[in-house]
Amino acid sequence: MPSIVPATEFDVQKARAEFPILARKIHGRPLVYLDNAATTQKPQLVLDALTRYYTEDNANVHRGVHLLSARATDAFEGARGKIARFLGAADPREIVFTRNATEGINLVAQSWGRAHVTVGDEVLITAMEHHSNIVPWQMLCAATGATLRVAPMDDRGELRLDELERLLSSRTRIVAVTHLSNALGTINPVREIAELVHRAGARLLVDGAQAAYHMPIDVRALGVDFYVVTGHKMYGPTGIGALYAPTAILEAMPPWQGGGDMIRSVTFEKSTWNDLPYKFEAGTPHIEGAIGLGVAVEYLRALGMDRLMAYEQELLAYGTEALQAVPGLRLVGTASHKASILSFVLDGIHPHDIGTIVDREGIAIRTGHHCAQPVMERFGIAATARASLALYNTREDIDALVDALHGVRKVLG
Repeated sequence: MPSIVPATEFDVQKARAEFPILARKIHGRPLVYLDNAATTQKPQLVLDALTRYYTEDNANVHRGVHLLSARATDAFEGARGKIARFLGAADPREIVFTRNATEGINLVAQSWGRAHVTVGDEVLITAMEHHSNIVPWQMLCAATGATLRVAPMDDRGELRLDELERLLSSRTRIVAVTHLSNALGTINPVREIAELVHRAGARLLVDGAQAAYHMPIDVRALGVDFYVVTGHKMYGPTGIGALYAPTAILEAMPPWQGGGDMIRSVTFEKSTWNDLPYKFEAGTPHIEGAIGLGVAVEYLRALGMDRLMAYEQELLAYGTEALQAVPGLRLVGTASHKASILSFVLDGIHPHDIGTIVDREGIAIRTGHHCAQPVMERFGIAATARASLALYNTREDIDALVDALHGVRKVLG
């Protein structure tokens, strides 16, 4: 195994003890969970917060004067403030709760997009996007008569920034780009992209679903117009996410769903809209999900995102070296600036077979196109096997995967 020496002080064993599921066994073997890009496991703090809400404070928010409703509302809105601080937003009103990053992108496409994009306009995305940052823009273009443009990447999985700049024009209305590719691990230079986009007079949406639990995020320093995150990848519950946008942009956007709580007044002749951010939060929200996500981001803040990123970068370097020693293995995505993702193929062996065999050893990885079929097409493959890292992973996890891959070669190679 590689001999990379740790350079940071992060007690990974202490962190692992905070995640109950990591103590269980799969097929009689200790769980090695390397499917974090799909969803992360949850620390006991988050699980306790969900239980506490249902056993002590369960009530609807914003609507009641009784104690339970007041306590639920305080916890819900407190979580909004925690997420605002975590992302570097100027005001909690700039945080709109959504079901996930996907819903955040759709909200922007259907609200801001339909108000600002028309026939002859262009929407620019990149070749490394998740389907969630492709399909909503295709739908917008189909509805408005706009054109979808795609900025290419190179053979390492790095965005061709020169081509993105070339594709920007006076017709570009919005650019949508991933911060960290779920299929390749590439980290895009968001601050630099923002400068190019704004110089062209366009808006920038960044899909932060993968980035937000691996690195510090400061939306104002990055200069983005929209930033979306998803809770279940941030050690929080499923079914909750958030959209960030400055108040001036959100104020000018029409609501995209109608219903309770997003209105100020309703008559049969006309309805008027509630203040931010409630204008975009129709109906009863995912109260416990928001509270759980608030606890998760405070947990991450306490650990220190800089420390976590440094630890994971060491682990990524170790894993990159270890996997490359497996005969016939080729990494897909070798950008110079990347994080957390080890996507690979093994000569002559289908990724699904790899995933099935290593599962027998208690090792969970993801196989398939990872909701990034255009990425697979770019590299001339149908699928990859993907090991994705999180704060509780260890070198021993990677060693177990490498040993299992040698076993795959013996069985199928």
